[in-house]
Amino acid sequence: MAPGGVMLECPATITSLEQQKAENDVKNCFTTFLMNSNGQADILLNRELHTSWLKRGLRSLPTNFAGLDASRPWFVYWISHALEVLDDYDESIWASKVASFLSQCQHPTGGFAGGPCQLSHLAPTYAAVSALVIAGSEAAYKAVDRETMYRFLMSMKSPDGGFKMHHEGETDMRGSYCALAVASMLHILTDELADGIPEYIRRCQTWEGGLAGEEGLEAHGGYSYCGLAALCIIGKAHALDLHAFLNWAAHKQMAHEGGFQGRANKLVDSCYNFWLGGIFPLLHEAFRQKGEDVALPENHSWFAPSPLQTYGLLACQHAGGGLKDKPGKSADFYHTCYALSGLSVSQHGVDGATCVVGDPSNLLQKTDIYYNVSIEKAERKSAFFEKLPPLVVDGRQICGQEGEGALAGRRRALDQADRRV
Repeated sequence: MAPGGVMLECPATITSLEQQKAENDVKNCFTTFLMNSNGQADILLNRELHTSWLKRGLRSLPTNFAGLDASRPWFVYWISHALEVLDDYDESIWASKVASFLSQCQHPTGGFAGGPCQLSHLAPTYAAVSALVIAGSEAAYKAVDRETMYRFLMSMKSPDGGFKMHHEGETDMRGSYCALAVASMLHILTDELADGIPEYIRRCQTWEGGLAGEEGLEAHGGYSYCGLAALCIIGKAHALDLHAFLNWAAHKQMAHEGGFQGRANKLVDSCYNFWLGGIFPLLHEAFRQKGEDVALPENHSWFAPSPLQTYGLLACQHAGGGLKDKPGKSADFYHTCYALSGLSVSQHGVDGATCVVGDPSNLLQKTDIYYNVSIEKAERKSAFFEKLPPLVVDGRQICGQEGEGALAGRRRALDQADRRV
């Protein structure tokens, strides 16, 4: 505003023009639905269309995916998780196939690679272990060599407290999450693995409140989820300024579109349905662990679930199957996985209540907020691994376990759901 109270018109920028276009594209999706249905039809999740598209991808990928050969466990995970939240993952068909393929990606020295005969890397290691948990069979669980896995995870620890993604690789927030989530899922999480993690992650909290991928960088939705989830798994989220974190995350939900942006001045993106949406139930549990008496909304934690679901269902479903980033984009397995994960989070409140936009059949299976596999599969793998004898690595007994925060949070969520039945 100029002197004298005269309002000045700001010049358009590439950022503002792209934001305006995104808002108009989403508005057109909403308007088209209302015009075609005369306001009478329920918003519908096209389950059969999406599951058919996903199953084709799990059987085989087109040749134009060859450039993503180092991401093959990710495709298995993205598709498997999307199918399980859609309640259409048939273990009798997929479990043995998934275990057989991922076994070929396991490196002799520990961890999983992006494909057979490749380098061990923490990212595909997380994807592979998560996909095996989704497979849900004892054969799938036993496919993981826990002894070499523990050795691999320890070898990835960095002097700054974080984890390298691979040997001689970069250290960032993904490493901390992937390492702790894998160790926790396999019940090989130890104090020596988690040592230094709270301090490392705390140093990556920015003035904005969220977490950066590395110290000194910009807060980012994906890295923020990874860092907070890692701390929540081990029950150490109080290492962060949680109020600043909450303030930052709450301002990432877009007022017009209903979905989330991942960073300030960025566009809405359906993958942040989970990367940002999943932060709020984690924060709820973190505040509870900290012993703070925080006033919560009746059913959901500090974000608006209905606008988020409306964005995902009306603006992101692709006519050929799958979900997309935003209108005008193509569907892909990554966005399908995380868009559906975020819809699941928004449908299942922290108190066990559900909030479903549109047809009641849109309700998805509940995902575990710590690992992003279904909460039922997370509990099933726990029943298997907690019965195993202590792991022995290099002649030393390892007293590993599931992360105390992840275990307590999941059991509490299951108990709340049971009370609602």
